[in-house]
Amino acid sequence: MESVGVYGFCGCKGKSKVKCDSRREIATAETAPTSAYPSPARSLGDTGITPLSPSHILNDADPVSEEQTFLVVVAIDFGTTSSGYAYSFTKEPECIHVMRRWEGGDPGVSNQKTPTTILLTPERKFHSFGYAARDFYHDLDPNEAKQWLYLEKFKMKLHTTGDLTMDTDLTAANGKKVKALEIFTYALQYFKEQALKELSDQAGSDFENSDVRWVITVPAIWKQPAKQFMREAAYQAGLASPENSEQLIIALEPEAASIYCRKLRLHQMIELSGKAVVNGCSSSDTVGAGFTQAKEHVRRNRQSRTFLVENVIGEIWSELEEGDKYVVVDSGGGTVDLTVHQIRLPEGHLKELYKATGGPYGSLGVDYEFEKLLCKIFGEDFIEQFKIKRPAAWVDLMIAFESRKRAAAPDRTNPLNITLPFSFIDYYKKFRGHSVEHALRKSNVDFVKWSSQGMLRMSPDAMNALFKPTIDSIIEHLRDLFQKPEVSTVKFLFLVGGFAEAPLLQQAVQAAFGDKCRIIIPQDVGLTILKGAVLFGLDPAVIKVRRSPLTYGVGVLNRYVEGKHPPEKLLVKDGTRWCTDVFDKFISADQSVALGELVKRSYTPAKPSQLVIVINVYSSEHDDVSFITDPGVRKCGTLRLDLTGTSGAAVPARREIQTLMQFGDTEIKATAIDIATTKSVKVGIDFLNY
Repeated sequence: MESVGVYGFCGCKGKSKVKCDSRREIATAETAPTSAYPSPARSLGDTGITPLSPSHILNDADPVSEEQTFLVVVAIDFGTTSSGYAYSFTKEPECIHVMRRWEGGDPGVSNQKTPTTILLTPERKFHSFGYAARDFYHDLDPNEAKQWLYLEKFKMKLHTTGDLTMDTDLTAANGKKVKALEIFTYALQYFKEQALKELSDQAGSDFENSDVRWVITVPAIWKQPAKQFMREAAYQAGLASPENSEQLIIALEPEAASIYCRKLRLHQMIELSGKAVVNGCSSSDTVGAGFTQAKEHVRRNRQSRTFLVENVIGEIWSELEEGDKYVVVDSGGGTVDLTVHQIRLPEGHLKELYKATGGPYGSLGVDYEFEKLLCKIFGEDFIEQFKIKRPAAWVDLMIAFESRKRAAAPDRTNPLNITLPFSFIDYYKKFRGHSVEHALRKSNVDFVKWSSQGMLRMSPDAMNALFKPTIDSIIEHLRDLFQKPEVSTVKFLFLVGGFAEAPLLQQAVQAAFGDKCRIIIPQDVGLTILKGAVLFGLDPAVIKVRRSPLTYGVGVLNRYVEGKHPPEKLLVKDGTRWCTDVFDKFISADQSVALGELVKRSYTPAKPSQLVIVINVYSSEHDDVSFITDPGVRKCGTLRLDLTGTSGAAVPARREIQTLMQFGDTEIKATAIDIATTKSVKVGIDFLNY
């Protein structure tokens, strides 16, 4: 595959709204052995192309093309621990319908979402999802269960895999490998079928997929490959196609939450900071009491799956003025996302003020601490074997822990009992030759006792200790964020996501930041992102300015300057001395980018016979990038414009090739156009196939 880069000698660093009239030349030569990274400029051995002036124009806004119209917006909140969908008809945007009640469910756990669990047959065909998958797997004979592929909490793999590709594997409960793309595709297909069936039942006739705009939520802190992976899975699941990519929006979870929080009325939230009476709770009430009352309110209203979102700004929001800032803390099962937004009036559009931060500090961290505790008591070797030999019983044990985990509270005094499956007790005796009770006595873990009813009795302090490392990480991350100058004058902190229901997390956030800003929790906190994603699908333009997560640019060739450029980058071609591999920025990491913003640059072939122009796009997490060979720089796109057969009288001697890169959406698109013939080539920035 021939691969030529764009090379030039411009001193322009690609700053926003800068015009640069200096010329940039693009040249190519054979690959030099000194390059640590294959130079995209050195493989054709041909002369290059020169930019036409002005070479760098950045427009604030691109004229928006005619939008496709959809009858309904369906949002899928694909969570680490639980998932669900909600929808709204575009003619009734004030009504958000949460999906039908799921079959199954656990005592004391809301089933407006379903567990993110999937079951494949021994032949690796899709069998079931959610409660249905979990219950079927649980009922299988232990020996038969070993043949089935059961997966849970698999979304975290997209966050933790550094070199994510289309071939990345997941490991099922029985230890067998399966392609991640296959699993995500099956899950999205399942949601698509469920939603279309429900919509068809409501409409009384078949609902077509082409009538639906889909929105899938992802954590803001996910790297670009993970976001692209989710889009690829959605294409394979038939939600949309690369040719009709606008049918699918990848929404960032804290942004969705932020959009929903704008609509909150006083009766729809709990204020932890005790500065006002909310929901009838005075500031003297405990956090736990206020939240219990709110949960009761939600429980009473759970039969109604339709939420009315008034077309007004909520009371809290109406207190915000132009330029006011607030933080959204989205604490879910796998990750915690922190986003800082600023209000832009008069429309109340949102501007991302500080790039999303966070980490793997979701409620799964509490599960890992519980697993570590079990390893300490019963031995790591036993726990590992038990998970492989009795996978369904391990799932049962974690379900039992989940329901007790939700009962943890700062002021709890009575112990929490966790039922051990019979097969755990039985298998332990076979494995060790003595009883579970003996193991507990011998382990010196004095805050966990054995109950004769076959249960582990955990003291409240023991349960709270399992939460501590995860909550400490969240608080520490928030403290770091509040140190930043951009975040110093925040008015509100919105605590959202499933983990935000935990009174221990609420208390910790309140204790650490209650004196800095007002802390607000939406009442139906677990559905905040889902409802916000529907609102985002109805009006994607509500987010006006984002921060670019990466630095983007192209490889260029500058005139070699003795003493300034490294000797190993010197390339002599036809008597001209070039500095190779220079990274020329289009946009910098953490730079503000307006929705639909374009960077345009124009080039011309230096030699008329050069009819194949290849421009390689690169990215880096760092801002101070000098060369495409710098650590952390990766190729993420190739624009290959083949102009063979387009020569003629109408083509000027200096052919203009315009390169455009469009930023601002969660996806980034690049285009190269030959102005004389209007021949063009487009490419989506691709992090999975390079």
